[in-house]
Parts: sequence; C-alpha cells; structure tokens
Amino acid sequence: MSITKTLLAEQALPFIQQVQQQQPLVHCITNDVVQNFTANILLAIGATPAMVIAEEEVSAFVTIANSLLINLGTVTRDSANSMLLAADQAHKNQTPWVLDPVAVSTVLGYRSEIVTQLLAYKPTVIRGNASEILALNGEASSAKGPDSQDSTKSALNAANQLALKHGTIVAITGDIDYVTDGNNTYSIIGGDIALTKVTGTGCSLSAMVAAFIAHTNNNLLATAAACYMMKTAGELATKQYGLGSYAVALIDQLSIFTITH
Repeated sequence: MSITKTLLAEQALPFIQQVQQQQPLVHCITNDVVQNFTANILLAIGATPAMVIAEEEVSAFVTIANSLLINLGTVTRDSANSMLLAADQAHKNQTPWVLDPVAVSTVLGYRSEIVTQLLAYKPTVIRGNASEILALNGEASSAKGPDSQDSTKSALNAANQLALKHGTIVAITGDIDYVTDGNNTYSIIGGDIALTKVTGTGCSLSAMVAAFIAHTNNNLLATAAACYMMKTAGELATKQYGLGSYAVALIDQLSIFTITH
C-alpha cells in the first residue's frame, strides 16, 4: 500500500532552483493547440523549449536534449511516427521523458493504440488527469474530451498500479495532485479553478515535469515539485481582469517564483 505525504515547500524549492540554474533543453512533441503557451511556460521557469516534430529530425534531437515531452493531444499518423521514433531514441539514450496521454479512452482507439506502443519505451513519468489515468489502467472513467470528470483521489489506486507495472512515476493532476512511484505518494494541494479554464495549463505542466526531471536522480520529488510550482503560481495569478490576463499572470508568477517565494 502506498504511503501518502503532503509535499512541503522546502522540498520543492531546490528542484525549482535547479531548473533555473541548469536551464534544461526540453524537446516537446506536443499538441498544436498549446505549443506557444507551453514554450512560454518553459521559458518562464528557466528552461529552454524546442518544438522539433519532423520524423527526419526527432531522433537526432533527442540525443542533444536534456529531456523529452510526448503529448497526444492532436495526434496524427505523422506525429505518432515522430513520437514513437523519439521515445525509442530516449529509451536507448536514457533520456528522461514524460508521456501525457491526452484524452486516452476506449472510445478513441487510435490514440490508445499509440499510447500502448509508447509505454513499451518506458516513460520516466506519466502525467495525466484522473480520467486518463483510470482509462490507461483499463478502468471505467468519465471524461469530456480532454477534461476529467473524475476526482484525482478516485484514480490514486490506478496510478499506483500503473507506476508499479511500468516502473515509472505517475502524476494525477486536478483538485488535489498526487504523484506516486507505487510505494510512496506525494499530495500537492492548492491551485485555482481558473487553471482549468485556460487552455494548455495541464499540457504545459507536463512540459514543466520534463524540465524538472532533466537533471535529477529523484524523479518522484522532482515531479511533485513541478506540480507544486504550477499550483502555487495558479493561486497567486490575479483573476480580477478575466481569464485572458490570468493566463499572462500565470506566466508572470512562474517567472518570478524564486524571487518572491
């Protein structure tokens, strides 16, 4: 049975500082909707984003990147080939990588097939919402497209099973974030409902996780630290002018995080 602890700020801050100091190069194969926002989020936390997606280039680029993100949001046959090539190279090179199984479900069989193939390349971290984690573990889930209708607590047992089965870290993000290796679990509280109203915050968090695991031997704490940073910045970002300025305020808060906290 997994032991759950609440992540403390002092546990997260060293990983946040490490990203800013190391400035990891994060290779992002992500969905078309969020590329610009994801790049800006990575720049805000001190990382360097690169959106290299051509089949002819992905394998070579993985060899120079510090980490890799694969996000299935707008997967196509061409992008799926690039994802599989990149994951294969990451596995061969022992480059840490994050799998974000956006909208995986029994209804969308093609992306489920691609996810199954990607899992063979041993992602360092799987980051998804509760519905995605439940579906990935072969359990019933309730999703509205890429949005979860399940609570993260309801998916915690599935996350533990997935982590043990695939030898990986699983992060379920939502009302409360849970990050587990199957034996030890960190919970991260906080955040703001506005984070669910801005396109790309979850996808960008997966990119942040990729940055955080680029230079560490503690992938569990590093992943939890990325979740902590996003939740805290989400709380601090002002909502008084609406969601458009909130998205910018979120980037602002991430960019000044170590100065003000």
